[in-house]
Amino acid sequence: MMTAKDLDSIGYFEAFQTVDEVKVSDYSTWVEKKILTEGQDRLVENTLGLVGEAGEVAEKIKKLIRDSSRFTNEEIMKELGDVVFYATALANIYGKGLNEVLELNIAKLDDRQKRGKLKGSGDNR
Repeated sequence: MMTAKDLDSIGYFEAFQTVDEVKVSDYSTWVEKKILTEGQDRLVENTLGLVGEAGEVAEKIKKLIRDSSRFTNEEIMKELGDVVFYATALANIYGKGLNEVLELNIAKLDDRQKRGKLKGSGDNR
């Protein structure tokens, strides 16, 4: 498993590609320009949006298993993009951007791996 240090050493964090001139490192700012609600309504809308979009990913996988329905890689990637959008919107509410979320997650999982705690349950394992 690659660590954040490994990714940094190969220039991963600096080499984000652009999509319609939006650098991933600027994604949090771009997301803010798309937000339509404020205050408590925003928190609720973004939380429900995240859960709803994750549900759409799960629904595609369920139908793949149950009905042998097929979907294109692009279809699943679009749904995952929606998940990332709402996760970023929520991170922005709490004063963190997408990059910090990724860095915190990498550090957390690297620490769990070092301690042999990738398996199991609970937030503080």
